[in-house]
Amino acid sequence: MKALPVRRLLPVVLAALASITAAPVLASNNTATTATSGNAVTEEKIDQQKQRAEYIRKNYAKFEYRIPMRDGKLLFTSVYVPNDASASKRYPILLVRTPYSVAPYGSDQYKGMLGPTAEYEKEGFIFAFQDVRGTYMSEGEFVNMRPHIDHKKSTTDIDESSDTYDSIEWMTKHLPYNNGKVGQWGNSYPGFYTSAGAIDSHPALKAVSPQAPIADWFRGDDMHRNGALNLQMAFGFFHSFGQPRPQPTTGNGWKTFNFGTPDGYQFFLDLGSVANVNTRHFKNGVPFWNDIVAHPNYDEFWQSRNILPHLKNIKAAVLTVGGWYDTEDLYGPLNTYKAIEKQNPGIQNTVVIGPWTHGGWFRTDGDKVGDASFGYKTVQTYQPVELAFFKHHLKSGEKPVLADAWMFETGANRWRGFDAWPPKESKDQALYFQANGKLSFKPPANQDAQFAEYISDPAKPVPYTTEVLTRWSNQYVAADQRFATSRPDVLTWQTEVLEKDVTLAGPLAADLFVSVTGTDADFVVKLIDVNPPNLEAEGQPNRGNQQTLVRGEPFRARFRDGFETPKPLVANEVTKVKFAINDVFHTFQRGHRIMVQVQSSWFPFIDRNPQSFVPNIYEAKESDFIKATHKVYYGARQPSALHVKVLPSLDE
Repeated sequence: MKALPVRRLLPVVLAALASITAAPVLASNNTATTATSGNAVTEEKIDQQKQRAEYIRKNYAKFEYRIPMRDGKLLFTSVYVPNDASASKRYPILLVRTPYSVAPYGSDQYKGMLGPTAEYEKEGFIFAFQDVRGTYMSEGEFVNMRPHIDHKKSTTDIDESSDTYDSIEWMTKHLPYNNGKVGQWGNSYPGFYTSAGAIDSHPALKAVSPQAPIADWFRGDDMHRNGALNLQMAFGFFHSFGQPRPQPTTGNGWKTFNFGTPDGYQFFLDLGSVANVNTRHFKNGVPFWNDIVAHPNYDEFWQSRNILPHLKNIKAAVLTVGGWYDTEDLYGPLNTYKAIEKQNPGIQNTVVIGPWTHGGWFRTDGDKVGDASFGYKTVQTYQPVELAFFKHHLKSGEKPVLADAWMFETGANRWRGFDAWPPKESKDQALYFQANGKLSFKPPANQDAQFAEYISDPAKPVPYTTEVLTRWSNQYVAADQRFATSRPDVLTWQTEVLEKDVTLAGPLAADLFVSVTGTDADFVVKLIDVNPPNLEAEGQPNRGNQQTLVRGEPFRARFRDGFETPKPLVANEVTKVKFAINDVFHTFQRGHRIMVQVQSSWFPFIDRNPQSFVPNIYEAKESDFIKATHKVYYGARQPSALHVKVLPSLDE
């Protein structure tokens, strides 16, 4: 059979790639972003996808069910059963629960992908995909990040844990030829449903893999970073995903926003205050956007949507997966692992973090991100282990040899296993800001008050990427930062040339002493790996002096005393601002330098701080946006620093 032209197969391939568990790609009119997260869709890949779809069609039978929940609502579920299933050959169920549709609908319409990789389909599972409550063809009301109910008193007390339990109960009793064992996995929002499904685990649920799971939409995942709004992501996502669905439907409710320009930076700058989103574009028609602007602080609305305290009574084995370069959900997998470890002693609980973007462990080859290259296809090391995890727990296959924490060490580009994360061997140290832009592990000795200053102007915010795009970038996390270093509103400190490798392994914390002439401010702290002046590799461009971003996080200074209680800054008063930054596992090689940058905008990834305090920052008027002078102090009395965990080398 003659292969179809690439232009005709491309929509089919992209639809199949998006159909597994992640949100449909919110590509705008200026991007070539696809569900492969940066990997080119080649004719070879299209041919592989075509063969995969044909294999599924030939070897699986599809059925559709409406599964009753305890409150009587029916959840639409598509099930794919191997053709050779029989009384003598039974299969485990592998479940995905998603708000992004189980399409295509109709028993004669088949997905092009059923498992994370084609090997799952060849191995053989009963694949089940469910529209979660209130989405697409499932009944009930949809609630974003539905709060968990610890103590359910009646059949009307439902949450994602109970819906998962009821679904598994029904499937194990009614789906023919299942072996009584269930696994669940999902990426991103479906990762959240996987975490929720593990709570009060159904006895048949033996293995779960929350992948890039959302954990807390205010403190670290997706829509906020330390309370600062991820404007570009929240705007694009909820314009499409946030549209009401009053009745069950098979239709695609996603609406691509017409920005009218390829320049997202300029679009959001021209937008002005976040208050203008509704007046100019959403017209109060996106309910969850209204919720965001009505809850600017970490109140009960957001606290109830934090799943981490509820990750208890988990009996299934857990494999949590994430990517160091995930621009959406790195906070989620790191803290999901930690919460499960603390609250469920004795269960198998493993975390894997690789050098990947969002879902890159099954969407990409994992060989590069931005200006960072890892030398080989890292997913080929991970993917067989994930399959072995499910085979062992669902089919009594051989147990994979896997450390409790299996982490990729960027900079050195190698996998390493640990008994816990962060590694018990890592030691607390600090990189102190010093005079003349110096950075050192040695505490400053100078007792005099010293500071570096810059003018922060909301009318000219520091961009977070040099890419021209309207959709948020998934490559900025490993991009060369020299474009920022040259700006007068970005402060830079760096070490001397390293005489030996330095490996940071674990969480970071920024500890800043600052003063501002306004009454509010954001502070963005970035950790950067600076290459030697001449760094050539065969077949690679010369990356001499490249300043590769390793980690960066913003913080809204109004939350310095807690996310629940915003407080204005006192103009010209030195104030301590300390905040958490997501973990790293990175080796700064001998001959490199460690750099830290501080700035007060990261636009349009993060919305602009008006720099004059208003109780609800999303209701700021144009007149509230002011220039301000920001000072960062350093020295023995005001030791601004980046606190790190250093992993000793094997020869120490």
